[in-house]
Amino acid sequence: MRFIKANFPAAKMDAVIEILNNSSNIDWSIDSGYGRYEKAVEIVVAKGQGQGLIDSLQSLLSGSTDWRVVVMPVEATLPRPEEDMPPKEEKASTISMREVLYQQVSEGCKLNWDFIILTVLSSIVAAIGLNGDSVAIVIAAMVIAPLLGPILAFALATALGDLSLMWKATKTAITGLVVGFVFAFALTFFIDINLSSTEMISRTVIGPEIIALALASGAAAALSLSTGISSALVGVMVAVALLPPSVASALFLGAGKYEAAMGAALLLALNVVCAVLSAQLVFVYKGVRPRTWPNQVKASRAVKINATVWIALLGALAFLAYRLNLTAAL
Repeated sequence: MRFIKANFPAAKMDAVIEILNNSSNIDWSIDSGYGRYEKAVEIVVAKGQGQGLIDSLQSLLSGSTDWRVVVMPVEATLPRPEEDMPPKEEKASTISMREVLYQQVSEGCKLNWDFIILTVLSSIVAAIGLNGDSVAIVIAAMVIAPLLGPILAFALATALGDLSLMWKATKTAITGLVVGFVFAFALTFFIDINLSSTEMISRTVIGPEIIALALASGAAAALSLSTGISSALVGVMVAVALLPPSVASALFLGAGKYEAAMGAALLLALNVVCAVLSAQLVFVYKGVRPRTWPNQVKASRAVKINATVWIALLGALAFLAYRLNLTAAL
């Protein structure tokens, strides 16, 4: 469930009540406002519902000066709401609120010292695990890798046509990959590279199953986020697709194995493209879109352009991977 509190001018009270009567909610009550706000309404909505209500309130109140809408999760409520309440909103029971999704991915793609330090640490752990041929250590690096946030943020930004979030996600993702690669490469000056490590060699092998894994990982991550399912396991899946090949490429480069480094880098690029593409398509399928019609048109154009570019990149990278594998076989 979600708890929504809206503060608004007294002149808007009748219009707010009309919106509440026409929305799908469990309960609501209007009270005097607090501070500079003249009126306040508290609303409880079922899980997955409330997007239409939020949009209507925003459309009504956006022309006012003193208003604010706050959305919070509800752990429990008494008396218990009826579970068979008929939803009034399209896809109401299948998707989280747009604002909640935006807040979650925005927090996950902030480029700050915490993100950089976590990237460095996860890359060092991954490098040690790959070089030592230790699956357990590699998995530990996958768990702490902060690479899921920027991928999902870019996909959501595309679905919403939000260029600002798209640029923020791109900057964070590129910075994370570059910082992780550089620190993993720096380790090659202090340790002997184990070129016989199975964990490292496996990151240079590219096949259809690898592409399928990356597509499934990105789709699962977006689906878990949009439906409110815990994304801990999905975060690990996406980290599997991104961190190890990046670190493996740095280690191979430091060892002077340029063809193997290229193969791992190509695997990384394929996984990034697949994860972003599938996550973007899931957000579109789940009906994540901007509130206003002009922005919806802009977002639809952005989705089509980005999907075309990512599919073209996927085809080109898959062809390069096929040629690289063929050359290696010869």
